Amino acid sequence: MKRFAPKTLVVGELNVDLIMDQLSGMPGFGKELEADVMNLTLGSSSAIFASNLSSLGSHVSFSGMIGDDLFGHFIKSDLKSKGIDTRSVITSQRYNTGITVAFNKGDDRMMVTYPGAMKYFGLDEIDTGLFNDYSHLHSAAIFFQPKLKSRLSELFEMAKNAGLTTSLDTQWDPSEKWDLDIEKLLPHLDYFMPNEQELLNLTGSTTLDEAIDSISELCNCLILKRGRNGASMYCKGKVTHFPAFEVEEFVDAIGAGDSFNAGFIYSILNGSSSEEALKFGTASAAVSTMSSGGTGAIKSAHQVREIAANLKFQTNQVHH
Repeated sequence: MKRFAPKTLVVGELNVDLIMDQLSGMPGFGKELEADVMNLTLGSSSAIFASNLSSLGSHVSFSGMIGDDLFGHFIKSDLKSKGIDTRSVITSQRYNTGITVAFNKGDDRMMVTYPGAMKYFGLDEIDTGLFNDYSHLHSAAIFFQPKLKSRLSELFEMAKNAGLTTSLDTQWDPSEKWDLDIEKLLPHLDYFMPNEQELLNLTGSTTLDEAIDSISELCNCLILKRGRNGASMYCKGKVTHFPAFEVEEFVDAIGAGDSFNAGFIYSILNGSSSEEALKFGTASAAVSTMSSGGTGAIKSAHQVREIAANLKFQTNQVHH
């Protein structure tokens, strides 16, 4: 039984993002292109989620692994500057810190990731005794973390037994094997938060209706991110859709899905209804696209609400 304000433990990958913006074309072997804008920022799905959840006003701690190098020091400093407790971040003397290089052209992008230390972080490196100090557990990008993925169901089962609520965003599988036992995993998740294409691949389905039906008996609450079509929620037999916001000051979409997750979980932890959380998650995603990288735009929950109040909804959206 939790006796304090909600606190979230984020377990996951840590790397930096090197962002090449406003390219003259898309990269290809044997070619050299020029980028008009370059930015080095905190990367990784789990860290972007943690950073924005903290910026919104939640108490957040992180458990992960970095290298004892320039990028690792950058990450730890950035997390601390966002008010995140980093005492459970391990600094490895053996492995280098990971990096993702992102190439952006308009609203299209290509990314290349060197996983580094995140590949060697798993359940054995997590102090699960800390669970009693938290209200919620979140993880993401598990296909870049094979050691963590191998015991993921066990991790979430332990968290549920300790009284935590839980959420997961699997993110993309770079090997495109999608070898995750979601039937075993889903009962231990309060909020399963993939995007449309990830859900299709994870379930081996050809249509969204088929994918949703295939997990409906196991999934407590499916939060489906749909890009320009907003977000949909399938929870306890109830279906809710919320449209995406139109952002005229769009910079890039890096971390937009993670920012959605942060907004949704922030709302849930602060007592909002799931419908209100869906709206605030969508607003957080929209605000996050107004600055380069995933963590530069969101400053507070009040700021997100103020900006969203003046945004219009996307038109021509499709829901199923």
